[in-house]
Amino acid sequence: MDHFSFNLGKPRHEMTDRRNIFQVDIKPRSESSTDPITRTQRPIVTGTSVIALKYQDGVMLAADNLASYGSLARFKDVERLYPVGEFTVIGASGDISDFQYTKHLLDAEMVKEYYINDGHVLGAPHIYEYLSRVMYNRRSQINPLWNAYVVGGYHNGEGFLGYVDLLGTTYKSSSIATGFGAYLAQPILRKVVEGHENTLSEEEAINAIETCMKVLFYRDARSLNKFQRAKITAQGVEITQPYSVDTEWSFAEGQ
Repeated sequence: MDHFSFNLGKPRHEMTDRRNIFQVDIKPRSESSTDPITRTQRPIVTGTSVIALKYQDGVMLAADNLASYGSLARFKDVERLYPVGEFTVIGASGDISDFQYTKHLLDAEMVKEYYINDGHVLGAPHIYEYLSRVMYNRRSQINPLWNAYVVGGYHNGEGFLGYVDLLGTTYKSSSIATGFGAYLAQPILRKVVEGHENTLSEEEAINAIETCMKVLFYRDARSLNKFQRAKITAQGVEITQPYSVDTEWSFAEGQ
């Protein structure tokens, strides 16, 4: 109905036929309701490995800054480490747009917790559980978020490290790697970390991270020698600016 007083109570013209008869079964203006329901079958713009480990002061993560458009190294300044609250960082592999959607979800949850103001703060274990429910719910709808997440944080005086993927699969470990890193970096991390979580120094952790990132740059065609490293300790979150490590290519030249 329009706002003219002499038309109050009368149906709008587009809802009636030429005989001024109201059409109950009128078709919607848009035919979108008849379109087929579609789902993402294959991610387009993607990020590769995220690696993470525990050490004596907390947790450390690393991810490069490349987002590949198929096999094209298209975007070279994408940050795939994202702080959530004061003591949690998530690292994302897989579809970048789904990662951006997840960031919006997490931001909304953090804002909601802030305004409730009940003294409760979402820590790394809570973010981990929330992500696992989100990912499993989307998987159950046959519309998954095409990501694998590493959740690192510091909670109740100790480091926390967990993994969540597009199927809702979860596990916690002292070292985690996604993407090609699960094959190339994980053996290096296990050798350095397992059994030494409480004695591994920050310098040794950084050295292990940089070694893994160098190996991935050598062997993974979707990686880049430009990455960020995140450190989560009792003092909070610290994420470095993007930087590179020295590489050696003389072996490829036959020298």
